Amino acid sequence: MNKLNNSRKERGLGKHDAPLSVQYTRGVTDFKKGRTVNPFSDDTMLYREWERGFNAAYFENLKEVKRNEQTTKRGRAISEGEVQYV
Repeated sequence: MNKLNNSRKERGLGKHDAPLSVQYTRGVTDFKKGRTVNPFSDDTMLYREWERGFNAAYFENLKEVKRNEQTTKRGRAISEGEVQYV
């Protein structure tokens, strides 16, 4: 019998066993929408995967912000210590 056609119980899966990519993706989208609270129970794989997705999105955003700060003319002048008199 095909293992994929079996029920979750027959495959030995519980209600919290889901494809972890779902939680990872939810963490990424929650970061982009500004949701900072993890919706899953502490000390579970779902919690950790959501955190991993959230953190990945955070650091990708941070890298983008730093890259944009370095490429702008005003940001470069200020960061290089150039004094501007008004």
